[in-house]
Amino acid sequence: MDETLRHTRDGLTHEAVTGGPPDGPPVLLLHGFPQDATAWDRVAPVLQTAGMRTLAPHQRGYVAGARPRRVAAYRLERLVEDAVGLLDHVGVDQVHVVGHDWGGAVAWALAAWHPERVASLTVASTPHPRALAWAVRHADQARRSWYVAGFQVPLLPELVMARALRRGALARTGLPRDDAGRYAARLGTRAALRGPVGWYRAAARSGGRAVGRVAVPTTLVWGARDPFLGRAAAERTGRYVDADYRFVELDAGHWLPERRPGELAQEVLRRAGVATDDAGGPG
Repeated sequence: MDETLRHTRDGLTHEAVTGGPPDGPPVLLLHGFPQDATAWDRVAPVLQTAGMRTLAPHQRGYVAGARPRRVAAYRLERLVEDAVGLLDHVGVDQVHVVGHDWGGAVAWALAAWHPERVASLTVASTPHPRALAWAVRHADQARRSWYVAGFQVPLLPELVMARALRRGALARTGLPRDDAGRYAARLGTRAALRGPVGWYRAAARSGGRAVGRVAVPTTLVWGARDPFLGRAAAERTGRYVDADYRFVELDAGHWLPERRPGELAQEVLRRAGVATDDAGGPG
């Protein structure tokens, strides 16, 4: 049975959902925008059935107790520190890391900066940051990421996004309606969105630590119909991984944890070295 963990660090009260065998190989599940830890509700049971212990935090800005006001508090360095802090809190030295969307960016940085804590890496949708930066300059990623510039405006993005969430706009991008409604219930106000939008504002400011090459076994699972993250960056990502690397292309859109949980879970298990039977289920 899943339970909620809470721990306090640097004046913030962080929350995470954990489940599965306490002594099983741990897997850290990092959600994106504008999701929360429940994005993994269809993935985690598959991993738990295979014997893995799941750790799914509501990331910084997504819960009231961990919603600092300063934009600098949402720099990638702080987000990675949160992930490491959770591992320290539960006494886990090394973990299999899974990230989607913005959680993928945190996952890439965690693997690059703390490889000793990462047993394997599986990223859904999000190419390596250096591949994304290249695609912004040389391919169509700037067009796909137009909304990032809009998020730099003060106050207005929170108002517009809160209204869009409440009206079910995410369902029009392929997200199931029940998931869109659940995320809107958590983030459908200007105050609740201040933290998540802060991730975009912090990323646009200069001076952050670069995400370098990754030297842990890695899989990128990407949907060929993703409207936000394009093919050029996805196909280039392998250039930045100095370990065993697998690129899995699905006939899918962006919301892989919600829309393609079984296939995503199987790729996590494959990368983590957890045996599965011939039918594709845990063995």
